[in-house]
Amino acid sequence: MPRQRVVLVDQGVVKNLVFSRRSAKEAGTKPTGHGFALPNEYGEAALNLVVAGGKTSVDEMIASTDRGLLVTRLWYIREVDPYEKIMTGMTRDGLFLIENGKVSKATRNFRFNQSVLEMLRNVECLGPAQRAAGEEAFEMVVPPMKIREFHFSEVTKF
Repeated sequence: MPRQRVVLVDQGVVKNLVFSRRSAKEAGTKPTGHGFALPNEYGEAALNLVVAGGKTSVDEMIASTDRGLLVTRLWYIREVDPYEKIMTGMTRDGLFLIENGKVSKATRNFRFNQSVLEMLRNVECLGPAQRAAGEEAFEMVVPPMKIREFHFSEVTKF
């Protein structure tokens, strides 16, 4: 079944869900083509995400930050809790301390444990959307984000 384009969230309001054939039957609706091959323990997932961006540049995000971290890449992202949408992963290839609106120095990488839902509630500003992909991820179009209260849990060993 071909995957359909589905608007999941519009202006911060949930509009639709994605359904495999099995979950659509259980919900009494039509499948959207977002199921994984059976058998699987994952159900369905929205892939090839496109998130509309904003107009704030990364330089402006840095300048508006008293103290924070500039994350250039996240990797080894795994789901910890499918109901709360808590993900874990690590920073990689450049993590920098921001102090008084300027990048002050490089820092050690961190592990994070973060609910995607909570993260999206804490977005302060967005940059222009751009294509992104990693060696373990599907392609997506996402903006750089300034997020308050992101949950880093520990320094990594590399």
